[in-house]
Amino acid sequence: MEELLQLYTQKYDSDYPLVCFDETSKQLISEIIKPLKAQPGQPERFDCEYSRKGVCNLFMFFEPFNSWRHVEVTDQRTSIDYAHQMKYLVDQRYPDAQKIKVVQDNLNTHVKASIYKAFMPAEARRILNKLEFHYTPKHGSWLNMAETELSVLSRQCLKRRIEDKEILKEEVAAWEKRRNQNSAPVDWRFTTEDARIKLKRLYPSIKS
Repeated sequence: MEELLQLYTQKYDSDYPLVCFDETSKQLISEIIKPLKAQPGQPERFDCEYSRKGVCNLFMFFEPFNSWRHVEVTDQRTSIDYAHQMKYLVDQRYPDAQKIKVVQDNLNTHVKASIYKAFMPAEARRILNKLEFHYTPKHGSWLNMAETELSVLSRQCLKRRIEDKEILKEEVAAWEKRRNQNSAPVDWRFTTEDARIKLKRLYPSIKS
């Protein structure tokens, strides 16, 4: 925990960018009965019946020092999908960086072996040489700022029925563009000092 909190207090360095990474899913749903459009004094109304159209995965990248985020919509969240997201960081987002610090949780796909599963050994090693992983502690995924961004995305964009992947991609891209244009930050206020007071029970008790 303190390792992550210390990362959040460091100054921005383009050679060593800090990126928070997380993921979530979205159930695709279509209407069976056409919704009734909004009228004066009456909101839009939906029928309780709907049809499930599958599930999409959303990968979230968030760079706290630049208030930049990117969401990638995929069909699933396998180790191969994860590996390609890491390759995107290395080759497209930060090709000139010396090392990319990645904050992520402890999902079974968030491991170096996933990179080797997706690419030949030399290519996997090249990618991993530019990545430095920092994991949230058990029951501490809230320390990942990308989770905060996913919460904002859910409230502002995903909290409604979306029927197919292409519409989802368009809506998410519009949300991402607006948030980036506004340089919307995460107002992170929890510090190491706060942790040592508020989470004192989690620290070992040492008697002098």
